[in-house]
Amino acid sequence: MTTTTAPARASLDFRSLLHARESGVFAALVLLFALGTVLTPSFASSDNLLSVGQQIAQIGIMAIGATFVIVNGEIDLSVGSIYALSAITTGMIISEGAAWPLAILAGLGVGAFAGLLNGLAVVALGVPSFIVTLGTLSVYRGVALLISDGAPISLSSSQDGVADFNLLGQGRLFGVVPMQFVFFAIIAAIGILLLSRSRLGFNTYAVGGNQEAARLVGINVKRVKLTAFVLSGFTAAVAGVLGLSFLSYVQGVTGSGLELTVISAVIIGGAALFGGSGTMWGTVIGVAFIGLLQNILNIKGISSFWQTIVTGLVIIAAVAADTWQRKRKTRA
Repeated sequence: MTTTTAPARASLDFRSLLHARESGVFAALVLLFALGTVLTPSFASSDNLLSVGQQIAQIGIMAIGATFVIVNGEIDLSVGSIYALSAITTGMIISEGAAWPLAILAGLGVGAFAGLLNGLAVVALGVPSFIVTLGTLSVYRGVALLISDGAPISLSSSQDGVADFNLLGQGRLFGVVPMQFVFFAIIAAIGILLLSRSRLGFNTYAVGGNQEAARLVGINVKRVKLTAFVLSGFTAAVAGVLGLSFLSYVQGVTGSGLELTVISAVIIGGAALFGGSGTMWGTVIGVAFIGLLQNILNIKGISSFWQTIVTGLVIIAAVAADTWQRKRKTRA
C-alpha cells in the first residue's frame, strides 16, 4: 500500500493553493497589506487590525450567506433591507420589555422568513432573482419603516438585559478580540464546511454550474436554491442584530447600500457572477480586501466619495479578470 508522507501532502496542498481561484485575490491582499504598512506605520498595529476586524464583521457575515446564492447562479439584493428589518424587529421587542434572547430569536426568524419568501418567489413563480430581490429590497425596507412608524429605535442601558445584549456587539473576547469578529469567524468556519464538505455544497456547485444537468442526476434544484436564500436572509439578520447590539440604535433606512458591498466582497473573492464557482475562503479574502482598502483610505484621509469610486473600480477589475479567465479556458 502506498502512503503519502507529510512533506508530500504539504507540497500537494501548497500547489493546490497556488492554483486556487482565490490565489490571485490573496496575492493582492498581501500586496495591499504591504502597501498599507509602507504608507502608514500604524496600519499594521494590533489595535488597527482588530478595529478592521470589527468593521468587516457584519459585511463578512452577510457575505457568507450571499455566497451560497451567488454560487447557485442567483443574486440577492434585499440583504440590506433584511438587515434593517431584523434589527428593528429585535429592537422593538426589547423596547417592549421582552427578554433579549427571545427578541434575537424573533429577529433571526424574520430574516430567515424573508429569505424564504425570496426563494419561493424565485423557484415557485419562476421570476428571476434579480427582479424578485430588487422588489423585496423595497418591500422589506417599507415594512421596516411601517412597523417603526419611521422613527428610530434606541436602547437604553438602564433597561433590563440591554447591557448584556450590548456585549454581543460591543464586548471583546478575553478583553482583546471584538465579539463581532468572533461571530464572523464562527459563521465563516461553518460556511466553509457547508460549501466545501457537505452535500449541500456539492449540490450548490452542481446547480450553479448546470441547472438542467443537476436536475437530471436527481438533485432537487428548487430545494437547493431555497436553502441558499434562507441562509442569505438568516445571515443578514445575524448582522442586523449585531449592528443593533453595537450601536444600540436602528432606524428604517439603516443598512441602505449594504447589498452592493456584500456582493462586491463575494465577487472580488473569486466567485463567478453567473454561478458554478467560487469558494467561501475566497469570500473571506474578498471581505478582508475591502476592509483593508477602506481602512487605508480612511487613515490617509481620502474622501468617502473617492473611496466609493475606488471600490467600484476594484469590482470592475475583478469581474473583468474573471471574464478573461473564462475566455482563456474556453479557447484552451
